[in-house]
Amino acid sequence: MLATRTPTPRGAAPRRPRLGVVKFASCDGCQLTLLDLEDQLLDLVAAFDLVEFAEASSHRSSGPFDIVLVEGSISTPEQAEEIIRIRSQATLLVVIGACATAGGIQALRNWRDHEIVRRAVYADPAYVDALATSTPISDHVTVDAELRGCPIDPQQLLELLTALAVGRRPQIPNEAVCLECKRQGTVCVLVARNEPCLGPVTHTGCGAICPAFARGCYGCFGPREAANTGSLVAWFGRDGRPATETAALFSGFTAYARPFRSAIDDLGGPPGPAAPAGDTPSQEVGGDARR
Repeated sequence: MLATRTPTPRGAAPRRPRLGVVKFASCDGCQLTLLDLEDQLLDLVAAFDLVEFAEASSHRSSGPFDIVLVEGSISTPEQAEEIIRIRSQATLLVVIGACATAGGIQALRNWRDHEIVRRAVYADPAYVDALATSTPISDHVTVDAELRGCPIDPQQLLELLTALAVGRRPQIPNEAVCLECKRQGTVCVLVARNEPCLGPVTHTGCGAICPAFARGCYGCFGPREAANTGSLVAWFGRDGRPATETAALFSGFTAYARPFRSAIDDLGGPPGPAAPAGDTPSQEVGGDARR
């Protein structure tokens, strides 16, 4: 549960929470979502002491932080060590975006041979010190809250920051995309059109944009809590859909989130060349500093 603001002694000036924004392997899109809150940005800056945000300020800090927003997955040995240090300096650690919550599009390499991927992507792979896996922040340290999406939803971000500023619990619904479709009056593409859709197992936050245009949801906000992926896989297979096609539906930039990952593994892995028989991804460097 997210902590609330510490009461200010009577007569004392309120202390603004120290906020840091850091990134690992990512595209910076979720940090830009924060900067794109143009109408609220000045109020947010007034509510927080923004001590670390390389995307927006030359002022730097290594901590401590009351709140730190973390974008990006852990993809290098240095990152695996740095996230442990940041966790030790943060009262609240909030991960933002598909890379931080699910490993991101780069996590698709987790099912492949690491050296083959490196040689295919980099002209001089010997200079690239990367882990064999790209993993979410929660695989390394304890996180206090998650904002999903690629990028995150600006209204969910605003709700989180507002709640932390005033000392209440954020009101971010744990719902499936299907509920957004129902509220908007969108006809179910899965039932009415037999269009493959991940809406029943995907966390809300996108506004159900794809079903509104008669397209199936592709899981950009990742699996919702207690997602019943097994039931949905069975639905997809009832008309003889090949397992490889169903695996491909789950193999987007949230594929390495545990419920989606389990569905993909049960279906024989994502489409494309598999890792050599008996090969398993190497363990992340830096251990687990959960607390």
